[in-house]
Order: sequence, then structure tokens, then C-alpha cells
Amino acid sequence: MTNIRVGMIGTGGIAHWHGRQLSELEGVAITALADPSPDNRTKFIEAFGLQGASTFADYREMLEQTELDAVVLCSPHTLHYEQAASALRSGLHVLIEKPMTCSSAEAESLIELARQAGKVMQVSYQRHFQPEFVYIRDAIRNGDIGPLTSVTASLYQNWRQLTEGTWRANPALSGGGFMMDSGSHIIDVLLWTTGLRPLEISTRLSRHGTAVEIDSYTTVLFEGNVQAGLNLVGWAPCWNETYVFCGENGGIFYDNGKITLRRLGEDPITPLLPPRITNQDKSFIDAILGRSEVQVSGEFALQVVRFTERAYASAGYVVL
Repeated sequence: MTNIRVGMIGTGGIAHWHGRQLSELEGVAITALADPSPDNRTKFIEAFGLQGASTFADYREMLEQTELDAVVLCSPHTLHYEQAASALRSGLHVLIEKPMTCSSAEAESLIELARQAGKVMQVSYQRHFQPEFVYIRDAIRNGDIGPLTSVTASLYQNWRQLTEGTWRANPALSGGGFMMDSGSHIIDVLLWTTGLRPLEISTRLSRHGTAVEIDSYTTVLFEGNVQAGLNLVGWAPCWNETYVFCGENGGIFYDNGKITLRRLGEDPITPLLPPRITNQDKSFIDAILGRSEVQVSGEFALQVVRFTERAYASAGYVVL
């Protein structure tokens, strides 16, 4: 296969990021769009010069009436399962925006459907491709700070202000609040960089008068007695993302894209980061073409779903 025809399910917001990255690839064409919003469809077509693309209000009509090789899902969270399942049953490769699904049962079902169909299914966690997080993961694996002892992760965002009146504030579409949305990236980082299995998860959360959770604090005991704290604050004035990974021989400090390696009694080190060599969309296409393995598999994304599920359950929060 040298010319891959891609259909977009959902064309608002994050879809433009995928549109840009797909448009940079040779032998890839976005040939169909599905979104119930005519305004979203028009903006996407104009942004990427796709006047010849087929457009649909209903993704099911797109799957039935067009010849595609793959789809990219950029739709509300609770729709992911049905849409991905339909695409896989139609014999298409699938790239799903995070979170993969809103329940582990749905995620497990999609993994089995992809296996039966023999199709690539990847989840769009972009930090797997960002040099800063690739460095952190490799440094931990290489023992640069010794065995891990603790991790703290924090994300602050003006999420409550930005999402008021949108589908993200509607649990029937979002499946949850800040943790299910932006927080999913931070859970991904915790699990992917450390490679550790969480043994105990305990969460406290606040809704601040909304239908979904806004702020949460989660304590985690990972295997190997590694302690972790996850602080997700969705009612903040701005974006602020930090991590600290402490090991027996040092620590890695991440502060909004800046990384410092510290060891006791030594000057801080600003490490050389690896080059960026791919992204969510390029790696997806490369996996379809057999050029590389799937970079963010359904099996891995299932771990994030399970973590989120356990965190909500520990707080008595029911995900719709």
C-alpha cells in the first residue's frame, strides 16, 4: 500500500493537529470527513485545502459510502468505543485520540476487535514522541538516577473556564472531568516513563459545582515500593506541568519543558535530549505500512484506562 486514504471522525479542535501532521506525509490523503457540525467541517476543509473530500454529518455514512484505509478519531470520549469498533469491523486501521475509551471493558473489546481484524490500532498520546519524555523514560531505564523511589506529577490548567458549556463538561459525552481529559496525558507519562505497575490507588476530588470532577489528588503505590503523587487541578489561571522522578542516586526535574538532572552535592545538569523522529500520525502510518511497530498500543492505553477507572472508583465517582 503506497497511498493511504484517511477519514476523519470529528474535525474540531485537536483534529487540526492531526490534519497538519497527516498533510506533511507523502502517500497519505484525507479523503473523507465526518462531523455533525457543518461549521467544523468547513473550517477543516479550508484549513487543509480539502475541497475534494467527501463530507458527512454521520460517521456511519462515511464508513458505508467511501473507500478508506484508515480513520482518525477526534470525537467526544464516550463515542470512541462505538466509532472505533465500527471502523475496525469495516476493515480499517484506527488512530484514537485519548482517552482510548471510558471503561476497561470497552478498551479490552477494541483490542480483541483489532486483533481479529488484523488492523493497526494506535492511541494518540503525543508525549511518547516528545524528546523530553523520551529522555526521561530512557534515563530511568538506563539507571541514570538509580532505582526509582518516588514520583510526583502535577498539571494545572484553566480547564473549568475553557470547557464551560462544551461537551467536555457534559459527562454523557466526556465520561469524566479533568482527569479523563487533560489528566489522561499525565497518567500516561507516569505509567510509560516508569514502566511500573500501580498496586494501590487512592483519589480525592472536587467538582466545584459542575457535573464533572475538576480537581483531584491521587496517591499511588507502585510495585517496588515506589510512592507517587498525582495532582490534577482544572481550576487554575494557566497551564503548568511539572514532574519529579527521584531515585537512589539522583533526580530528574521537569518544569514546563525544561529538564534538569540533579545528583547529591553536584552541579545541576541540563541533559542533551534525543531528536524528535516521529509523531502520532507518522508513526501510525508507518505501522500500517509495516515500517515500524505500533508506538502506543491498545494494550498500553488500556493501562491508562484502568488507572483512571480505579482512581474514580476509589473516590466513589461514577463514570457515565
